[in-house]
Amino acid sequence: MQSTLHRRDFLATTGMAAAGTLLSSPLSAALAPPAKKRLAMVGTGIRGTGFWGKTVLQNYGDVVEFVGLCDVNPGRVETGKKIIGANCPTFTDFDRMLKTVKPDVVIVTTVDSTHDQFIVKALLAGVDVITEKPMTTDEVKCRKILETERKTGRKVIVGFNYRYGLQFTKLKELLVENRVGKITSVDFHWYLNVYHGADYFRRWHAFREKGGTLLVHKATHHFDLLNWWLDSDPVEVFAYGKLEHYGKNNPFRHTHCRPCPHKSNCKFYWDITKDKTLMDLYVANEQHDGYLRDACVWRENINIYDKMAVQIRYANDVQVSYSLTTYSPYEGWRIAFNGMTGRLDTWEGIPFQQGKYDAASQAERHAQEMAQNAAEKAEAYDEIIAMDNFGRYESIKIPQVRSGHGGGDKILQDRIFQNPNAPDPLRHAAGTRDGAMSILIGIAARQSIETGRPVKISELTDVELRAVRP
Repeated sequence: MQSTLHRRDFLATTGMAAAGTLLSSPLSAALAPPAKKRLAMVGTGIRGTGFWGKTVLQNYGDVVEFVGLCDVNPGRVETGKKIIGANCPTFTDFDRMLKTVKPDVVIVTTVDSTHDQFIVKALLAGVDVITEKPMTTDEVKCRKILETERKTGRKVIVGFNYRYGLQFTKLKELLVENRVGKITSVDFHWYLNVYHGADYFRRWHAFREKGGTLLVHKATHHFDLLNWWLDSDPVEVFAYGKLEHYGKNNPFRHTHCRPCPHKSNCKFYWDITKDKTLMDLYVANEQHDGYLRDACVWRENINIYDKMAVQIRYANDVQVSYSLTTYSPYEGWRIAFNGMTGRLDTWEGIPFQQGKYDAASQAERHAQEMAQNAAEKAEAYDEIIAMDNFGRYESIKIPQVRSGHGGGDKILQDRIFQNPNAPDPLRHAAGTRDGAMSILIGIAARQSIETGRPVKISELTDVELRAVRP
């Protein structure tokens, strides 16, 4: 049925509606600013208090507010509150925080193996979730998160900031444009230097029961990029891995660096006392949980790999060769996409390609990457080489950004807190399916190393695997 509303009737109808609105709601209420989104955070370590805490409050305090902070360490949560600059209650009991402050969104930045507990509880309480990567650490926990999200209708955002980096976004654009034809294989190699790489072996990440190994904790970033770039699902994984540098592979060791008798002859000695934030957040609160932030990299109970090589087959028949090294002299990566009509090459941090190697600066590389809004050289750029078969090559220059994960941190948070409904033509935004597909590659790689056989992703999930992602 169709009906026509004449202009005179429309004005009369809308006039009465407007009058009714004004009568039922005072003009002051109508003009009042919208309520701020209520945020609660669980896990007040350095990542939570910095990137998801202080930075969010400074940049988006006009639209969000923290209504609760939670951590198992009572001293750390109070210190974290001061670092963030929040004016809210603190808790050591997550369930109590949920019931007391009734947040709109919970931000999860705890130890990786506990992410699922807080994600599931928040969803069941009718609360949306932002979680740090990796979404979780094994296939059983992954399945539970996916099932709970479907059941509750609430949403989980996974913080894949690397997707938003300028260099990685330009690669995605070139792949969408089919610049070198159909992609057939990828070579992807990531190098952690002896400063950043070693730091994983000082912290809780050194134990697979907490971080799932670096194939899950660290490489989830890289596997997500591959899934996003290739726009396809992984179907089979084969991997090698070993602990041959850190852990028991040293003649001497101690509990942690501060009282270590081997300071003078250990190249991996690290003086945490030079970092006031870490001293306040961790050292000052050791008595509550015994966590040592400057633990020895040579501890004999370390049980993750420090070198990893992974072969991945995708549903669209693309083959990937990936490696992760944790004791390189320099921090950087290389990637190449081999296509039917050419090849894309790009890199970051490879010193001899930049014509210089500054050993002193390597110690600061990770800190620079994590920093927000650090000054960059206006003339500096990164480069992508597009080379055609039987043709010339093209150099594509991208403004170089080393802080904030290649510039991705700010863009990710702008989208989450400021412009959640903004157009997303390259599908940067990541949800639980993306979180699942990235960790399942790492989980499959871990199982492959342990069993010596290829592992199919379908063994780990009931999610339908597609040659072209939905």
